[in-house]
Amino acid sequence: MLIAKNIHKAYNDLEVLKGVDLSIPEASITSIVGKSGTGKSTLLHILGSLDRPDNGKVEIDGIDIYKLNAKKLSKFRNEKIGFIFQFHHLIPEFTALENVAIPALINNTGKREAMKMANELLDYLGLSDRISHKPNELSGGEQQRVAVARALINKPKIIFADEPTGNLDTQTSIELHDLIVRLKNEFAHTFVIVTHNLDLAKMSDRSIEMKDGFILKQ
Repeated sequence: MLIAKNIHKAYNDLEVLKGVDLSIPEASITSIVGKSGTGKSTLLHILGSLDRPDNGKVEIDGIDIYKLNAKKLSKFRNEKIGFIFQFHHLIPEFTALENVAIPALINNTGKREAMKMANELLDYLGLSDRISHKPNELSGGEQQRVAVARALINKPKIIFADEPTGNLDTQTSIELHDLIVRLKNEFAHTFVIVTHNLDLAKMSDRSIEMKDGFILKQ
């Protein structure tokens, strides 16, 4: 599903990633753990095509993503990759339904079909009575589930999550953990998750530890 080889990244004189190799199997949950400043989020952003490595390659579903030009990479990202962040990044003026539909509309899905898909996802995630609510009318857990639905709408090959439970209380975090496992089991989704939450890491199929820009084990 995903293969990364010899990933290096530096910002000015600070070397953040020092030659990372990583392989992610399909239909799995992989957690990346480690102390702050070890390069976890930088690696996630490079794997997800949000930042370019200084050296190395990333293949997703057999495609060497950094050989794509900017337009093709943007299209690949929208069609094949989903993102869930600690801060939900929902558009405040849009309803839950509209927020979820955005990636499908960007992908040139017709408006009626995009809204239908968004409605079905929100229903599956237990938010059928919240589709017309704007983000400030939703709880933190509801906002995060809207973000999950948005990440799923284009049926991506892989979903990257950066501290997805970082702003959630304990019970809501457990519910999100259970949801991720359910999505993997029922729909064979592939997740790569950066987290400080050891309970989430334990629920993953595999937990990888990073330290000082290296992967210690995988």
